[in-house]
Amino acid sequence: MIDGLEKLYAAKDWVFDLDNTLYPQECALFPQIQVKMNRYVADFLGLPLDEARAIQKKYYVEHGTTLNGLMLHHDIDPYDYLHHVHDIDYSILKPDPRLRDAINALPARKTVFTNGSRKHAENALKALGLEGIFHDLIDIAATDFKPKPEKSAFETLIKTHDINPQSAVMVEDLSKNLVTAHEMGFMTLLVWSHHDWNDEPEGHKPAGLEDTEKEHIHFNTDNLGGFIENVIKQGKE
Repeated sequence: MIDGLEKLYAAKDWVFDLDNTLYPQECALFPQIQVKMNRYVADFLGLPLDEARAIQKKYYVEHGTTLNGLMLHHDIDPYDYLHHVHDIDYSILKPDPRLRDAINALPARKTVFTNGSRKHAENALKALGLEGIFHDLIDIAATDFKPKPEKSAFETLIKTHDINPQSAVMVEDLSKNLVTAHEMGFMTLLVWSHHDWNDEPEGHKPAGLEDTEKEHIHFNTDNLGGFIENVIKQGKE
């Protein structure tokens, strides 16, 4: 465990995951995407929904994203897939002015780094009132469809913006993605929740309290806006 929020305040870059990180797991936006993924797999492969769901989970575990498995085994059009699975209702997301002000006040460059599509990220950020405060958005297409936690995805992020991991923070809701970030030198911040809403396989779920004691987790919070406010307060003292 790294001590001292002042180290986070001094960081040159803050890198934020999107789903279940910049919005709370409790709002249940991502389950909409899961339903769309299962339906896409069922329609594309001509399978019943239960069989499609089993394949979707298998590909997610084995290849990092369902999309990667479908590209590898079925040669699908990734842009068609992303268009369909992100055709969801964003109105359940509500503006978060506290989080906006906190992120905006960080004296660092801010980047969104997501395994989703750019359009999905833009729609979610707009619904949250977080548009216009990030330097850039690195989506799955920008990493040549190599997802976190693959090292090559992080290397694309680092190369694109000349990020020094030793002076950067990675913010995530998936503990497994922070393993790579930690190994590459990032300070890591895990966003967790008491609300276990989804049926993802073990090791692939958004984090709960039990994840916070792992060696690669330097900081953790269940309130991202409040945590960043504390970082700023301590950094200025």
